Amino acid sequence: MRYKLGIIVPSWNTMMEYETQRMAGNGTSVHSMRISHTADTEENVIWMGTQVPAAAKLLAHAKVDVICYGCTGGGFIKGPGYDQQLTAEIEEATGIRGTTTIVGVTDALRAFGATKLCIASPYEPWLNAKLRDFLQKTDFEVLDVKGLGTQAHASVTAQDVEKLVLSVDRPDADAIFISCTNFGTLDIIESLEAKLGKPVVTSNSASMWKMMRIVGDTAAVPGAGRLFREH
Repeated sequence: MRYKLGIIVPSWNTMMEYETQRMAGNGTSVHSMRISHTADTEENVIWMGTQVPAAAKLLAHAKVDVICYGCTGGGFIKGPGYDQQLTAEIEEATGIRGTTTIVGVTDALRAFGATKLCIASPYEPWLNAKLRDFLQKTDFEVLDVKGLGTQAHASVTAQDVEKLVLSVDRPDADAIFISCTNFGTLDIIESLEAKLGKPVVTSNSASMWKMMRIVGDTAAVPGAGRLFREH
């Protein structure tokens, strides 16, 4: 086995494990730990963050090489700096390198030199507002954000995600960010990049890219877009 990657996910999430294991390919395994979560409210999302160190400790029993807190909203809900705090708490609890989805996203966007973004998500307006605020305070210009206003994130088809992305794109955007680790996106990244002529970064692709780069795996991932090929 090459690497063992650890992810912490909200308990209702059914997409992150599926997509990261598909990206892992032969010889790399993905191991997960769940935190109870069945409704997106600000209180619930913040509470999940308090459970991350304990979840990381249990995941460390599998002797994983890296641990990612795989809830996008969980990393930006309290504003800039909270993502780094969560990373530090994972590492302090386990002695294992840590990261969060939103850290992977911002690092991926910076790798492209992207500063002007359009964002697609399944989120309700309040959570999209939190995301816009976080990114703008992290030196990105958010040109537009569109959400589906649903909490049934995993039930949205890839075709509907693609329609949402095409509707939110602006010609002057440097990149598209598709937010939410419980949003199925892996099957449409390449086609969207071909249609739009710009990078498409998703919560799951950025999480996987960040974990792989932390452990020293610089491989490209077929179907996962320009992020893996170019950076």
